[in-house]
Amino acid sequence: MLTAMTVLIALVCVLLMGAVLIQNPKGGGVDSTFGGSQANQMFGAAKSTDFIEKVTWYLAIALGVLCIITALMVGGGTEAVDPLLSQ
Repeated sequence: MLTAMTVLIALVCVLLMGAVLIQNPKGGGVDSTFGGSQANQMFGAAKSTDFIEKVTWYLAIALGVLCIITALMVGGGTEAVDPLLSQ
């Protein structure tokens, strides 16, 4: 299960990197290189920007949640032992 979570985190990371690179910053960006002009024609400039921004936020939230869940899974099986009680 831990391996599946790690693979899922890696997939979300790659998608998040792609979403960040596709965004159109103020000075231009990679958006037009990866078909941004077609997205602008299909959705309109404002709609495609809103969509990419929402996808970025959702992926960032998913990454945070997956990391917390994975940390709980890894740390959930161990308990701290008090050295004074074990004597």
